[in-house]
Amino acid sequence: MNIMENESFKAKIEYDPDIDMFRGEILGLNGGADFYGKNPTELRREFKKSLETFLEVCEETGINPKKEYSGKFNLRIPPKLHSEIAAIATSEEKSINQWVSETLEHTLHA
Repeated sequence: MNIMENESFKAKIEYDPDIDMFRGEILGLNGGADFYGKNPTELRREFKKSLETFLEVCEETGINPKKEYSGKFNLRIPPKLHSEIAAIATSEEKSINQWVSETLEHTLHA
């Protein structure tokens, strides 16, 4: 997956062969906003325009533009993996939650 950034917003970029254009979908919004471009320059310009329009509508309607996350999610993994994670976390004197959180953060920013 390709990610494009504009300010603090990110968009997933995919190529659509049916229309021979790139499509961007802005992520983490409290609604949907997408944009299209034939090349990276056009895509960046359309990203900015689409984001500005979305933010204007949110301001006019009093909606928070960014989706809010609780910081909690359930994850189902095989028992063997759970056991291995618990052992590693314990050996590092961390909770499973702390170990998984740090591991995910490290992976995202690697």
